[in-house]
Amino acid sequence: MTDQTPQAQVEKITEAFDRDIERFVFIRDDRSQLATLGLEAALNEQRAIADLRTRYLGKKSELAAAKKLIGRVAPEERAGFGQLVQAAEDKLKTMLDQVELSLGNHIETARTARESIDVTMPGRRPRSGHRHPITLLRERLEDVFVALGYAIEDDREIETDFYNFDALNIPANHPARAWQDTFYTTEGFALRSQTSTVQIHAMQRRGVPVRMIAPGRVFRRDTPDPTHNPMFFQVEGLCVDRGITMAHLKGTVAEFLRRMFGPDTVTRFRPSYFPFTEPSAEFDFSCFKCKGAGCRICKNSGWIELGGSGMVHPNVLRAVGVDPQEYSGFAFGLGIDRMCALMYELDDIRLLFENDVRFLEKFE
Repeated sequence: MTDQTPQAQVEKITEAFDRDIERFVFIRDDRSQLATLGLEAALNEQRAIADLRTRYLGKKSELAAAKKLIGRVAPEERAGFGQLVQAAEDKLKTMLDQVELSLGNHIETARTARESIDVTMPGRRPRSGHRHPITLLRERLEDVFVALGYAIEDDREIETDFYNFDALNIPANHPARAWQDTFYTTEGFALRSQTSTVQIHAMQRRGVPVRMIAPGRVFRRDTPDPTHNPMFFQVEGLCVDRGITMAHLKGTVAEFLRRMFGPDTVTRFRPSYFPFTEPSAEFDFSCFKCKGAGCRICKNSGWIELGGSGMVHPNVLRAVGVDPQEYSGFAFGLGIDRMCALMYELDDIRLLFENDVRFLEKFE
C-alpha cells in the first residue's frame, strides 16, 4: 500500500468495504429475507457488523491511517484529498448505520415475539395437593375414636429413659433398651420407640380417669424391607378408670374394627406378652377382602394380624401416681403404616415414604 498514492489507498479501502458489506445488504433492502432470520442468527450478524465497523472506522483502521497521509499530498490536491476521505467515511458510516438500524429493529421485534404472552390463551392452573395415604388413614382412625369419646393426644418425639422405658415397666436389661434396637441421641435421651410415652405424659398432666389415643411417628433400628422401616407411624389407645376390665378392651377394639371395616368384622384375641400390660393379647380381625374365606391379603388364613393390647400393668399406673387398687385400664396399639398397606393392598410399605409422585397420585 505504501507504493500507492493516498487517493488510490482510499479508493482501495472503499472497494474492500463494498465487498465485505455486500452480504449484509439484504438486511436493509430485503425485508422478506430478513424476516426469516432467527433471533440467534440475527445476534450473530449484529456482532459481525460491529466488527466490520471497527475494522473500517476504528482508530486503528486503514481509513484512519489514510487521513494521516494528507502531508504527502501536493498542496494544490490536499483539499480534494480531504473531501475524498470524508466522502468515503460518510459512505461507510451511512451504510453501516442503515444496516445496523434495520437489524436492530428486527432483533427487538424477535425478542418481543419470543417473550410475549398470549393473554387470550387459557392459563395453567396450579395443581392442588392432597393428603398422604397415611394422613387419610390417621384422620379416619381419629374420627372413629373421637366418636367413641376418646381425646387425641400428641407429644415430643425425643424422650428420656423414664418415659421411654422406666414408666412403661421396661427393665434395665430389656432388649428394647439396647443400642442396637433404639436410636439414642445423647446419654439418657432417645427417639421414642412407641407412642406409649404420650400416655404417660397425658396421665401426668390430666390425671385419671382418661380416655385417649396417641397417633404419631416412632423410631426403631429396623432394617428397611417390604414390611419394616426405621421410622413408621403408630397409634396407641389408653383407657383408665374405675372398674375397667378386659371386656371393655375387647368391646372397644371390636367396635373400632367394625367401624373401620364393616359391621360383619369378627375380632379374636391371642395371649401374648408386653412389659407394660398384664394380661396381654394380640388381636386379629377377619379379612375384609375375603370375609374369612382366605386370600392373598390374609395369606389364606382368613385372619389379619393387626396389633397388641392388654390391661395396663400396675407398675405403669404407679409410675404416674395412680393407685392400681382403685383404678385399672387397658391399652392397645397398632401400626398405621401396616394398616394402610393392608387397606390399599401395598406389597411394600417403603412406597409410603419414598415420595414418588406417580405412586401418591393414585390417592387423589
